[in-house]
Amino acid sequence: MADNIARVFADASAADPTRPLLTWYDDATGERTELSGATLGNWVAKTANLLVDEAGCAPGDPVGVLLPPHWQTAAVLLGCWSAKLTVVDAPAPVDVLFTAVDRVDEAAEWPAGERYALALDPFALPMRQVPAGCTDFVSAVRGHGDHFTPYPAGGEADAALLARAESRAAGIEPGDRLLVDVAAYPDPVDWLLAPLAARASIVACGNLDHSRLPARTETEKVTRTLT
Repeated sequence: MADNIARVFADASAADPTRPLLTWYDDATGERTELSGATLGNWVAKTANLLVDEAGCAPGDPVGVLLPPHWQTAAVLLGCWSAKLTVVDAPAPVDVLFTAVDRVDEAAEWPAGERYALALDPFALPMRQVPAGCTDFVSAVRGHGDHFTPYPAGGEADAALLARAESRAAGIEPGDRLLVDVAAYPDPVDWLLAPLAARASIVACGNLDHSRLPARTETEKVTRTLT
């Protein structure tokens, strides 16, 4: 059984880092963002370097993530796990907190050191107005390196998360293209880790318009759906 999320992520794109690994749709905004394994890997490395070099995090430190399913959320989570940090999703003292701009008031309940806000802009553009007490994640992360060497061993929660992911990945085959309705499956174990553990690529859909499913399945060459 795998016990290192960073290694699972690396293995998922190792065969062909140029192929689409994560495609994000939002049917409410019309957004479509496609990331190859190499491109997502760059975002993950930048995030891990931000956490280690700028925020001063060390293995095991707690990090809060108040973000909905999104391709930038994938980069944040995988960056945290690459840096061997402990991701928490309930109010608690944390060294770093990542929050969506529409959850800044909720984030205020968390005792935190560094706070990074994400607007989740379709083109990952910097925010024009940053919430008080926060740093714009996109502006901050872009200045960090594209390469990060994960720790040899996974974080404390990696084995348990991957055990759940492997259980939920039953039936998914390597090379599958999995379409996920993230409103129905908002847990990153379902929409992110399970397909990565199976070495499948992901088509994650927010605000899914079910009337578009047949056309999208054909266009994206979807082989399995989770809706």
